Amino acid sequence: QVQLVESGGGLVQAGGSLRLSCTASSSGFTTVAMGWYRQAPGKQRELVARVTRGGNTDYGDFVKGRFRISRFDASAVYLQMNSLNAEDTAVYYCNVRGYIGTSGALDYWGKGTLVTVSS
Repeated sequence: QVQLVESGGGLVQAGGSLRLSCTASSSGFTTVAMGWYRQAPGKQRELVARVTRGGNTDYGDFVKGRFRISRFDASAVYLQMNSLNAEDTAVYYCNVRGYIGTSGALDYWGKGTLVTVSS
């Protein structure tokens, strides 16, 4: 089992910044990647950013250089979000992907943190 604790969401004005944090606690779990997804009302969940164990990163097309994902260590990931706009309003979910023994790929999700950008 993996437990994820997220923090850093809140209300910010358009053009402002927020930093999201996610810490994972696990036993016997090998992390392959950690990242952030978001879901706005009436929309599907989408990738914001993720980083692999090897340090490779992927970003959603909408990020356009405004966000940066980083890992402090194998169990913590951060998302620095700059130049926020109203379209960034959503619940942001931390995700960790990995495996336990020979389980195959496993995904765990945090409870989500709400980001609201006022225009």
